[in-house]
Amino acid sequence: MITYGSIDPYTGEVWGEAPDASLADVDAAVARARAALVGPWGALTGTERARLMRRLAAVLERDAAELAEVESRDNGKLLREMAGQTAYLPEWLYYFAGLADKIEGRVIPTDKPGYLVYTRREPVGVVVAIVPWNSPLLLLMWKLAPALAAGCTVIVKPSEHTPMSALALEERVREAGFPVGVVQVLTSSSAAVPEALVAHPGVDKVAFTGSTATGIAVAKSAAEHLGRTTLELGGKSAQVVFPDADLDAVVNGVLAGIFAAGGQTCMAGSRLLVHDEVHDELVSRVVKRAQSIQLGDPRDPATEMGPVATRAQLEVVLRHIRDAVTEGGQLACGGKQPEASGLFVEPTVVTGVSPGMRLWQEEVFGPVLAVGRFADEDEAVALANDSRYGLAAGIWTSDVRRAHRVAQRLRAGMVWINAYRTVSPAAPFGGVGHSGWGRESGIEALDAYLETKTVWVELTGATRDPFVVG
Repeated sequence: MITYGSIDPYTGEVWGEAPDASLADVDAAVARARAALVGPWGALTGTERARLMRRLAAVLERDAAELAEVESRDNGKLLREMAGQTAYLPEWLYYFAGLADKIEGRVIPTDKPGYLVYTRREPVGVVVAIVPWNSPLLLLMWKLAPALAAGCTVIVKPSEHTPMSALALEERVREAGFPVGVVQVLTSSSAAVPEALVAHPGVDKVAFTGSTATGIAVAKSAAEHLGRTTLELGGKSAQVVFPDADLDAVVNGVLAGIFAAGGQTCMAGSRLLVHDEVHDELVSRVVKRAQSIQLGDPRDPATEMGPVATRAQLEVVLRHIRDAVTEGGQLACGGKQPEASGLFVEPTVVTGVSPGMRLWQEEVFGPVLAVGRFADEDEAVALANDSRYGLAAGIWTSDVRRAHRVAQRLRAGMVWINAYRTVSPAAPFGGVGHSGWGRESGIEALDAYLETKTVWVELTGATRDPFVVG
């Protein structure tokens, strides 16, 4: 078996080996997934699927700490952040297991006497789940749990940079007793493998999380065989701060939005819009806190921010910072790669950022905060909406009427009020515009893995004119 190495972003050393799948492996995986769908997995009831999902949840609860170590080694993010994510994984399985035996059709009263008409809700079929390197298992679970509840089979393609945690999950799926072919992981260092999976005529749906450019390519390729897609893509989310906000809470929320994950998250609150009255004070507080963030070993409990996941991404982040300064932005703090630090970037705050600048419009995927200012509510909404993206937004105010009013006007799939970066298996997650389409989590996610079949039953036995529609 051919393998390739997974590199620890903190040490720069290969720490794990993953199978390097071929195009032949793609065909074999799709065939196994289809066989399970029409075979033992497809024969299970929703109650039986739910039982297996709960069994897997228990295994993941047992091994959460071990999985967190794997995630941190693979992508360089804080162990305590990854530990929080892996401990939370079972909740998606429990939530959707609770829905697996409640997938119902309905009886439809039509205008046609003599017929019983009803619907069935059936699985879409074979699903390919493509997940990025920033939160591999969490973003995988957002796809896997509803797909399993619906009765689909799933082929997982993790990022080539973070293959190890998905392989660890696959082992635990087998331990939980799922039939062969229900959940498969294909790791590969080649772009040809995910491209072949997306284009494969035996794949019914692709659930993708990643960049907008790649998401567009995925949608085009899947459409060639009318494959369905759920796309959770990029973001340039705004946090809007009004003068009556609790600034202590805002500082905490800003850090959570842009520095807690090193900015390597699609829902990063990467644009900070501050009312003129509190702009200088808030920026001063944010800068002071950003300058105290501890960089270091992701597995050290004292570390507050780890390295960027790859050298290529490091160069992207540094280039964005240089361009922002060239275009007129002012570095309030950070902006450099610390000496002898590996793949680290200093927590960076750039003020004086306007809508015409790249830093305002383009996703950085790193610890870089763009700060702008506004004079009134209408200007705040206009600035926040001045983006091709529409994933998330934050509103900070003590005026409850303003909070709901602005939330309604913001063009975003998710809005937090006096909070940021909170998720739940029960709450739909997704965006509009170039942030993608479809929703993950919540009942809406289950719907994305089901299709409706209408059944007509003739009840009278009468002979009908074959040349006249029903």
